[in-house]
Amino acid sequence: MKITFKRLLICFLTTLWLNQLIAQTNTSFITAASNITGSEFPKISDDLRVSLRLKAPSADKVQLAGGLLPKPLDMAKDEEGNWTLITPPVAPGFHYYWFLVDGVQVNDPGSDTYHGWAKPTSGIEVPTKGEDFFLVKNVPHGDVREHWYYSDITGKWRRAFVYTPPDYETNYAKNYPVLYLLHGSGEN
Repeated sequence: MKITFKRLLICFLTTLWLNQLIAQTNTSFITAASNITGSEFPKISDDLRVSLRLKAPSADKVQLAGGLLPKPLDMAKDEEGNWTLITPPVAPGFHYYWFLVDGVQVNDPGSDTYHGWAKPTSGIEVPTKGEDFFLVKNVPHGDVREHWYYSDITGKWRRAFVYTPPDYETNYAKNYPVLYLLHGSGEN
C-alpha cells in the first residue's frame, strides 16, 4: 500500500481528533462553590467548561441562557428526563444564568440565587486558576451585620450591611479604615 500525503494527513488529523476527544472525556469536573449545599450540578472542569443538568421530564425543549453564553444553547434530554449540557470554556468570574423550559425562564435548583438582572437569578462562580482568596479558610472571620435605619430624605426604612473585623468587639482602642460600597443599579 502506497502511503500518500493525503493518507498521512488523514491519519494525523484522526489521531489529533481522537487525542482531543480523550482529553475532553478525561477532564475532571468538580461541583461549583456557588451550588446549594448537597447539589451535584452545576460542575466546572479544569478547562473551564460547565456541566449543567435539570430534571424536567415533561419538557419539550430546554435551553441554557444568560451571562454564561452569548446566546441560548439547546440541552439534550436523556431517558430519565434529565436535560444536560456541557458548555464550551467560559471566562473565569461570576456569571448569571437560567434555563428556558419550553420558553419559560427557570432558575437552576442546584445553584444558589443572586439578585441579578433585576430579580433572583441563578449564578455560578468559575474560579481563576491560582486564586483562592474568596474560598472559606480556617482564619479569624469578622461579622456582616444588617443595619436598618430610617431615612428622613426618602421617608422610608433602608438597610445597610456592615462588616466588622474579627477583633472589633474586643479591641476598642484600634482605629479601623472604612470603605463604603454604594451600588447604583437594581442589584444588592
